[in-house]
Amino acid sequence: MLRHNRRPEPDRIQLTIGPQVTLRGEVKCEGSVRIDGVLEESRIETLGNVLITADARVMADIKADTVSIAGAFKGTIEAQRLELLDGGRVWGTVRVHSLYLAEGATLQAELIMIDEDVENPFEPEAAQEQE
Repeated sequence: MLRHNRRPEPDRIQLTIGPQVTLRGEVKCEGSVRIDGVLEESRIETLGNVLITADARVMADIKADTVSIAGAFKGTIEAQRLELLDGGRVWGTVRVHSLYLAEGATLQAELIMIDEDVENPFEPEAAQEQE
């Protein structure tokens, strides 16, 4: 069970999936996850970060603080921050508060930038307030 009131140590990797490993299933942890291998039909939920390295291939749903991708990813991401690094490739749906997109990265996804404090000027209520 994840303890949502605790924050993990920022650089503490709790789980490493090695380059010769293929894994299917669900991962829940409080620390960071590093993926060097292959994840298929998986789900990752962590209070920490997820690092997908250059040779990794991941098909999963991820919920994490920060997701950094240098390899290939297909699925959904819900995170505070997505870092799509040089050579990183993403297909799917991404819901984040902030995005870093390096030159040489590929993003072919529905991107939803979450910011609860931004007023939508096209909403009827907001338009009436301006009059």
